[in-house]
Amino acid sequence: MDTLANTRRRKEKLYLGYAGRRVAANEAATAPPPLEGEIVVTRDGARLLLRDIHPDDVQALQRGFAGLTAQEVRFRFLHPLTELPEALARNLCDIDREHAVALVLIDAPDRSPSAMDRSPSAPEAMDGREGPAEAMDGRERPPEEKEPEIHAVARAFIDPVTQGAEFALVVQHQFGGQGFGTLLMQRLIAACRALGAAELWGDVLAENGAMLELCEHLGFSRHPNFGDPGVIRVTLPL
Repeated sequence: MDTLANTRRRKEKLYLGYAGRRVAANEAATAPPPLEGEIVVTRDGARLLLRDIHPDDVQALQRGFAGLTAQEVRFRFLHPLTELPEALARNLCDIDREHAVALVLIDAPDRSPSAMDRSPSAPEAMDGREGPAEAMDGRERPPEEKEPEIHAVARAFIDPVTQGAEFALVVQHQFGGQGFGTLLMQRLIAACRALGAAELWGDVLAENGAMLELCEHLGFSRHPNFGDPGVIRVTLPL
């Protein structure tokens, strides 16, 4: 329903991150740019960044898919899938932000002072072999930074006619049980409300007890699927 309230909501912009502290004038030239999103910390101390998906996340999304178990893939897509083709990955990354939301948990960039000091254009001494040996200041060059990995994805597509938003969520098993699924769903619910969605819904396999429990915790209602008793539809009015 296109009510005045919904129209106003669609004009709102959702910010995931923090404003951050004020930066002194003498710090402005060296301070790293603010992160887009919010930092979360895993049980073992690793830092992840919760942010919107980017069009250039295609390879990271494919690598993240490759790290899922067969059961996690089936719970997410409701059927077996052995790979995430590049064309599909591109569609999942380059979304219509007026009618869709996609959030990822991805490795946070290294923003330590030592990392910020690294300059790719700094002159390097060569020792005659292939590749650089050490920097001119005598320090050994840091190893190549590995590409950030995506460890969880939450997304929703809003039907512009019904204003119903279908959601999907997947969290890699090694990050399960730490509240990240709840966090992603809470951010997804807030984003869908901001876009004017009237309802959030999803189809969940009946054997996916963890997802059903999460949805119940967030206030979703369960509805039987008479066409497929192995699937349960969950809905949440927004």
